[in-house]
Amino acid sequence: MDTLDKTEWDILIDGTGLHQSLLALALSRSTKRVLHVDSNDYYGGDEAALSLQDATAWVKQVGERGSQGLYSQASIQELTREASNTSPSLGFSRAYSLALAPQLIYTESKLLPYLVSSKTYRQLEFLAMGSWWVFSSGKPSDKHKGSDSHANAAATLMRIPTTREDVVFSDKSIDLRSKRAVMKVLRFFTDYENQQEIWEPFSSRPFSEFLNEQFKLPPSFHGLFFALTLSLEPPNKTYTSFALPRIARHLRSTGKLGAGFNSVIPKWGGLSEIAQVACRAGAVGGGVYVLAKGVKQITQITQADALKSKSTEAPSVESMEVTGDSNGRAAYTVDLDGGDIVSTEWLAGTKNISSSGVLSEKTISRAILIISSPLIDLFPTFAEGSPPPAGSVVVFPSESLPASGVNTPPVYLIIHASDTGECPAGQSVLYATTSGDQDLITAAIAQFTQSLTEAERPEIIWQLRYQQRVDVPPNSNAVDDDGKIITFSAFSADLAFDENVLDSVKAAWQKITGGQPQDFMVFEDRNPVGDDDEDE
Repeated sequence: MDTLDKTEWDILIDGTGLHQSLLALALSRSTKRVLHVDSNDYYGGDEAALSLQDATAWVKQVGERGSQGLYSQASIQELTREASNTSPSLGFSRAYSLALAPQLIYTESKLLPYLVSSKTYRQLEFLAMGSWWVFSSGKPSDKHKGSDSHANAAATLMRIPTTREDVVFSDKSIDLRSKRAVMKVLRFFTDYENQQEIWEPFSSRPFSEFLNEQFKLPPSFHGLFFALTLSLEPPNKTYTSFALPRIARHLRSTGKLGAGFNSVIPKWGGLSEIAQVACRAGAVGGGVYVLAKGVKQITQITQADALKSKSTEAPSVESMEVTGDSNGRAAYTVDLDGGDIVSTEWLAGTKNISSSGVLSEKTISRAILIISSPLIDLFPTFAEGSPPPAGSVVVFPSESLPASGVNTPPVYLIIHASDTGECPAGQSVLYATTSGDQDLITAAIAQFTQSLTEAERPEIIWQLRYQQRVDVPPNSNAVDDDGKIITFSAFSADLAFDENVLDSVKAAWQKITGGQPQDFMVFEDRNPVGDDDEDE
């Protein structure tokens, strides 16, 4: 296609983030004419995976957008050769694939079956996430090689037990009485729905009060369970109704796809890889893809063919009712970057971040660090025959860091080994997140490195720091009053894949196609039996 100007489409999808890309995948077997554009020159949108060169350009872009974007205050620091002495230096730019969305995917997630039924799993490789560790700044008890605590004289990383076997046989840092208490709590979480009378009185109360009053669990063990919630809030704002389903999700996912692990990550850059594979399927299905071309202006075509201006860079609307025409006529003209004007019946994209009332001013702090160690001690093998872990989670609970208090937000470190394809061998990528400020991340990194053995202690050779605005209310998706514009919520701040993404994409697919829920992303093979399906 030489030009897009004056072309007509059934749907124009703006942006190649996960929402939009999964919608393109869902539409790839329909008869819809799909135009999929992105103002960026790379796939993935806010969930992109960046090379070092891409990251530098991204930081500049964030600065230019200012308060208009999801991200802000982005900066890069690189350790100079003089400072690093003999430490490993950075590899070439494309040796890195740094994920803006380093979310883990629990093995009970609905996303995995959809990737199978849509045949896209054939172009994806998933790696097992490994152990979860909780940091304690107290003086460690006696440790020895083979224990589940990784410590030096000043700090301790204790492996979080999630099964009876973990508690009884593996963890030597918990005394017998405490083991009984921990096992009692674990048993409750796996069947909490059927014990509503126990937890419902605590539903809107802090989770710590539930552990204290219902199970008499010592506060020193609360961090083990808070860690499994992946809550970015401090204990006084992490409520029982929020914590229970998330802990149950973690426990029920353990062992579902293999011994020991509970979650997976896509190789080569996290959710961005899923977005790219989904877009590839969309292209095979006849969709047209154009990068570095965004939406500038949208004009609605009324039934009387009068023009009603709806100028916006990313439309954001609130009504869920579909009232537009269903005769398939073009409902909008869209001005694209470069001067092309197209017409389309449907539009789909993310909401306007700068729209009044869409996002609060609340932000979270994030950092991506490349470190000069493979950190092999943090990736112990689960069991004989189990897949080697490629990731690990380290949690710093409230009060565990210097100058932090009981209501200080936790800090999460998601660590990816070089097996993920995100960095060269001998290095690791560390993703840090907190709802506090960057000083908390700095303190957590310092304590983390001090907790490692001298031989394993790494240097930070590159780091990217930035702030991310938080969607309030989260996961709100809408169709406008005219029924033809679908706006998805901004990228979730959650550290695990948000199942609401699938719900919103399915709802959009049904509105556009009129399809039945049971047919969503259920595809037959394109090629005859026995042929490699290279196009999905």
